[in-house]
Amino acid sequence: MKAGKVFLVGAGPGDPELITLKAKKLIEKAEVLVYDYLANEELLNFAPEKAEKIYVGKKGGAHTLPQEEINKLLVKKAKEGKLVVRLKGGDPFLFGRGGEEAEVLAEKGIPFEVVPGITSAIAVPAYAGIPVTHRNFTSTLAIITGHEAEGKEESSINFEALSRLGTLVFLMGMKNLPFIAKRLVECGKSEETPVAVIRWGTTEKQKTVVGNLKNIVERVKEARLTAPAIIVIGEVVKLRDKLSWFEKRPLFGKRILITRTRKQASKLSEKLSELGARCYQVPTIEIKPLKNPEIAEEIRKLESYNWLIFTSENGVEVFFERLFEENLDTRALSGVKIAAIGSGTKKKLLNYGIKADVVPDGSFTQEGLLEAFDSVDLAGKRVLIARAKKARNVLPKGLEERGAFVKVLPVYETICPEDSREKLIGLLKEGVDVITFTSSSTVENFFKLLGEEKELLSGVKFASIGPITSQTLKEYGFEPHIEAEVHTIDGLVEAILRYFY
Repeated sequence: MKAGKVFLVGAGPGDPELITLKAKKLIEKAEVLVYDYLANEELLNFAPEKAEKIYVGKKGGAHTLPQEEINKLLVKKAKEGKLVVRLKGGDPFLFGRGGEEAEVLAEKGIPFEVVPGITSAIAVPAYAGIPVTHRNFTSTLAIITGHEAEGKEESSINFEALSRLGTLVFLMGMKNLPFIAKRLVECGKSEETPVAVIRWGTTEKQKTVVGNLKNIVERVKEARLTAPAIIVIGEVVKLRDKLSWFEKRPLFGKRILITRTRKQASKLSEKLSELGARCYQVPTIEIKPLKNPEIAEEIRKLESYNWLIFTSENGVEVFFERLFEENLDTRALSGVKIAAIGSGTKKKLLNYGIKADVVPDGSFTQEGLLEAFDSVDLAGKRVLIARAKKARNVLPKGLEERGAFVKVLPVYETICPEDSREKLIGLLKEGVDVITFTSSSTVENFFKLLGEEKELLSGVKFASIGPITSQTLKEYGFEPHIEAEVHTIDGLVEAILRYFY
């Protein structure tokens, strides 16, 4: 049996993009992933599908698994010869009990490594516009656990010493905020000392309440702020008004559901996330390449066609995969002119070294592509359209009316991923602000997955990439609130931004 190993990995403060490169690489290789409540579940997407994922988090003092059992679990899985990633929120050695787990592993002779993570003690204030040190305010910083019972006769925290320091950051201290504020004032800290309490820092749920040691308890109650949150105490809190940036992004806090394929969703998600949105990828379509012999036959006689037309990025990708499977390359397109339905398809072709001869200027639809052919003589020309199995026939019909001989070649079909239903329903129940649709297929399969639970769509805004997709939405009884003027991902992002900002 191969030797097992445990990696104690910091998952960072909440924003999944704040994980380290080393941590990501280890998750991608993990055979067993043991993760906590504060480790963003999006990080699990990096793990192999076959990886065993075990949740051992605790919330509000309720333990899924006691620490002693977690220690035994890590030892057990390592002894089975597994590569174990113990994913802990923040940094494993900062109030994360990573030191205790490392001790047990060392005692049992289990090989281990520690991968530090970005701690919430520094990252969360930064996302709230608060530098924990600043030469005009303080050069001292203390990070303290606030997880102590209020009724203890003697606290292990030296409040007298803390009262003389500049910035104090309490982790896990929400329950004891009244005790912390009271003790600091009793030990000489001015009751006018600024305080910030930041909940779910670095995430789209981030909320910050600012006050001072005298009124912060009341302000937190008024705001109904609960754990998880950190407490920042010190003059540096005054800088928040000037330096706050994260919560000022135009789409901050908006929860947006993306229905594109898993492979394509990342581009839209990335652009919206940069504007402050929290994006959830729930693919309602999957691309399934067709394998019928007709595709190979048509590819082998490409020289007989005058035009090859692509109506989607997916069509480009699948077509060239089949071209290469036939031991051919782009030289097979010698003498064939190429048309693309829009800028995305045009860019996809450039990845294969192909520059499209015809692309619509404005409307990236079949109608728009037909208009782009208005200045092209198609009489007697042979045209091959590589597209999805299910599609509108506006383009082939219009080309035939212009005198062309048209061959429609379905190279892929879109199928509905049934495994998306549970995640979709769960997210809608939690609350979503916007759902994006980038094709009629995403709309049709969305409602197929949704079933009879349309009441979950109350208050949700629908964002469509263009008029054809919008029309499909209307057929299901829903009017799109947002429609891209330019029918591209960038156009859709711009339309969403314009709607909210």
